[in-house]
Amino acid sequence: MTETGDAIKERIRTEKRDPTLYKVVLLNDDYTTMEFVIHVLEEVFQKSPAEAYQIMMHVHVNGRGIAGVYPWEVAETKAETVITMARDAGFPLKAVTEEA
Repeated sequence: MTETGDAIKERIRTEKRDPTLYKVVLLNDDYTTMEFVIHVLEEVFQKSPAEAYQIMMHVHVNGRGIAGVYPWEVAETKAETVITMARDAGFPLKAVTEEA
């Protein structure tokens, strides 16, 4: 602490914290094609063809799968992009965000 006149100033410690991360989760349905899910994973989430196939199969078998983990705004934007792409292509594919 340093004294300046009658007032005492305290040093304020700023705590650096990483932003809360959110998962973008793809939900399985009976209508969206596997090829379209792979396309979305490659285009929106920049996954390699092999990684996209692996995630798509996980969604297909387990009903849901994590496409990526991002800060909130990025996760929300990617989920909305997936839904828009799916609707434009005539598929009911859903993507949701969940806290990681």
